[in-house]
Amino acid sequence: MENIDLRIAQEAKMKKIIEIANDLGLQEDDIELYGNYKAKIDLSVIKKLETAPNGKVILVTAINPTPAGEGKSTTTVGLGQAFTKIGEKAIIALREPSFGPVMGIKGGAAGGGYSQVVPMEDLNLHFTGDIHAITTANNAISAIIDNHLHQGNALNIDPRRISWKRAIDMNDRALRGIAIGLGGIGNGIPREDGFNITVASEIMAVLCLSSDLEDLKVRVRRIVVADTYKREPITIGDLGIEGAVTLILKDAIKPNLVQTLENTPALIHGGPFANIAHGCNSIIATNMGRKLADYVITEAGFGADLGAEKFLNIKTHQAGFTPAAVVIVATIRALKMHGGVSKKELGPENVEALIEGVSNLERHIDTVKEFGLPYIVAINSFITDTEAETKALETYLESNNHPWSLSEVWEKGGEGAVDLAKKLIHEIDTKENNFKRIYDQEDDIRTKIEKVVTKVYGGKNVEFTSKAKLQLKKFKRLGWNNLSVCMAKTQYSVSDNPKLLGRPTGFTITIRELRPSVGAGFIVALTGDVMTMPGLPKVPAALKMDIDKNGVAQGLF
Repeated sequence: MENIDLRIAQEAKMKKIIEIANDLGLQEDDIELYGNYKAKIDLSVIKKLETAPNGKVILVTAINPTPAGEGKSTTTVGLGQAFTKIGEKAIIALREPSFGPVMGIKGGAAGGGYSQVVPMEDLNLHFTGDIHAITTANNAISAIIDNHLHQGNALNIDPRRISWKRAIDMNDRALRGIAIGLGGIGNGIPREDGFNITVASEIMAVLCLSSDLEDLKVRVRRIVVADTYKREPITIGDLGIEGAVTLILKDAIKPNLVQTLENTPALIHGGPFANIAHGCNSIIATNMGRKLADYVITEAGFGADLGAEKFLNIKTHQAGFTPAAVVIVATIRALKMHGGVSKKELGPENVEALIEGVSNLERHIDTVKEFGLPYIVAINSFITDTEAETKALETYLESNNHPWSLSEVWEKGGEGAVDLAKKLIHEIDTKENNFKRIYDQEDDIRTKIEKVVTKVYGGKNVEFTSKAKLQLKKFKRLGWNNLSVCMAKTQYSVSDNPKLLGRPTGFTITIRELRPSVGAGFIVALTGDVMTMPGLPKVPAALKMDIDKNGVAQGLF
């Protein structure tokens, strides 16, 4: 079966990237070309635009994802095109796709239909090499640690308490737990190790939360990689390799400039997962976008319980800006699944299930309200939606005073979100922005977690395992209580049970382990069965991929 998204992307009439840069006011010396249609923007641009006014940041989030799809990235791209179409100077800021999900089941992150970022094949494959650089930096740290052990272990690192894992940008469950240093004394110290997927590496989080190259080096220095035999933390600074690691990342820290199908500029930079990391593109790209355009349309991974919560609690705190508004994407198909309909039964009209599933949307609307931000619901239209279903959802939103717009960006590109763009500007201009974060930085780690669970998830209680309780005491002793919290949780439910769809209540979240990401500035709280190394599905997307004799990609999505 033909991949329509790929065909549309391959037929795109792209401008040379130098033209896109010039439209933004950038000069030839401000960018580094990666062929004709990709470029990196030099960090000197930030200093050059220091006194320029700041554009408004619009966050696109969604309901909890289902196999039926929500179209958050597609909506983000289409909305950016719509802003351009109505004469506003806008720029899109998105994450880079991880290679593992591209080869697996999730696919890429370039949008879809007539709302895509191009060149789509490049974006979903190696792009400009940022994720490769992050992988290399991560694994250089691992190599230095094991060499330190082999050469005498002057820092008294306990090999049983090395928390730093190797990384690869691929879904590979076989690498979750491995043994290294086998085969004799010349091969190093035998120990257990494992791999994270690269987008779960703290190096990715650190790169995305850094404000400049020097800040990157400071953050790298703070990264905790192990404990000593006396259970005191060992950092990259203790190993003396922060300079080398930062050097590896000297190009990866520069944002990437590409374009949409309608030639709206797009900054694609960084790609942490939202269920195991903080799920936002880089601060540098977002802040650069604020200087280059009047509106920055960006997205955060998965639903508002994950990506948006972390964007608003972590990213805005570290980046120092207040978002202008939030778009909450929902589809009738996904809402029907939250209302109890299985994926194979989504075709027939089912208004009752739709209204039942709207409870999930309401949970996320309440979350955005908790942050005090203007919002609008984008109903992402699918061809299978019936007139009665669409009318029922619109009536529900109207009767509950929720601003909304029907989005048809997959089919119509920017034209399909003109109404959404105009209504969004109206909400920004007329509604009060009382932005406040869910927790205070002065709150201890336990309190921060409890506030996220009760105010964002709608849960009742939080339980900590004995291991997590000991970690709370240790982190307080080490002075880490002022760090943010980054919840590692299933994306499919507001709870930690992926099978609890809709809007469950009265549930308890169990924190099984806490992991310090001191360089990134947060503590990761692991819940449920969330893993930092995904596996491939029974039928990986890679089985449908190919390339013809002319070098044209096939099967990417």
